[in-house]
Amino acid sequence: MKRQCIKIPKKKGESARRVLLDFEILDNTMKIGSDDTFLYLPLSREPLSHELTGLPEEAELAEFDFEAQAKKPTPGDLLGFNPDYELIGDIALLEDPDLDSQKALRIADSLLRAQPNIKTVVKPLTPVIGEFRVREFEVIAGEHRTETIHREYGCRYKVDLSKAYFTPRLSTERSRILSWIKDGDTVVDMFAGVGPYSILIAKSKKPAKVVAIDKNPDAVHYLKENISINSAKNVEAIEGDAREEAKRFAGTADHVIMNLPHSAYEFLDSAVLLTKPGGIIHYYGITPEDDLFESSIKLIREAAEKAGRKIEVLEKKVVRSYAPHQYNICIEAKIL
Repeated sequence: MKRQCIKIPKKKGESARRVLLDFEILDNTMKIGSDDTFLYLPLSREPLSHELTGLPEEAELAEFDFEAQAKKPTPGDLLGFNPDYELIGDIALLEDPDLDSQKALRIADSLLRAQPNIKTVVKPLTPVIGEFRVREFEVIAGEHRTETIHREYGCRYKVDLSKAYFTPRLSTERSRILSWIKDGDTVVDMFAGVGPYSILIAKSKKPAKVVAIDKNPDAVHYLKENISINSAKNVEAIEGDAREEAKRFAGTADHVIMNLPHSAYEFLDSAVLLTKPGGIIHYYGITPEDDLFESSIKLIREAAEKAGRKIEVLEKKVVRSYAPHQYNICIEAKIL
């Protein structure tokens, strides 16, 4: 099966393999290929530029005809159905909060048996609640903890799930936002959490500055730790209300990220204040299927007009389904 891969001299193969494992882009469903001189390491996706720089200089992108690995039993094979869960670092989060204890234990046991990388299985006891957007959890099986390190696009995020909200389901969206950023831009992440937008941007591009704001002191604690872990030196972490911090950075932002979909609309005046002429607001919302974008665009336009400015809508996107007939959406709006 033809796949994109890293072609590397055999003597450098192990160091390259470890880099790809760390970035989680080595495709373990395929056997590593070889010939007399080179190893061919199969890739699970297109690597980002900063991931390639971590490889030995002899490494190059190539294609190779790989053999599939023998299939190992999956949790679905053991259970007879595919369990619904989210993997954050080495913690599996069961998605159904109404699971009875016996079924939750069965699922947890299958996950631990089939996937050695999973060390803890938890289920939520509450939805995301409060101004800090956190949930309470019960540990079902494995190590009794809610702290982990999650790897994504070559970045590492330390997080305690009970203290700061994090979801890997937005990884593709975070990569999409990255494509909007240019070298030298100033980015303000109004609701930064533990830093998955801010740190990825800082590591993958060359922004002049990334201002990462969050009101949750625990999230900011992990944000600062993640800045250090990832050597993202051009990220400024701020614990505070985004409305107040916007006054300090008024008119400086080329990009304003508003990933607080349930209540971002309450902060639109501050986002407009932050944005320099021609800057872009990346606005997230939760909207019904019969009004995906228009009401949100109206809110953005009204906030801009209040400040004597206009908007140009650059892109409208459904990010994911959120609930029956409700969607998580993103709108890119240029503030003129």
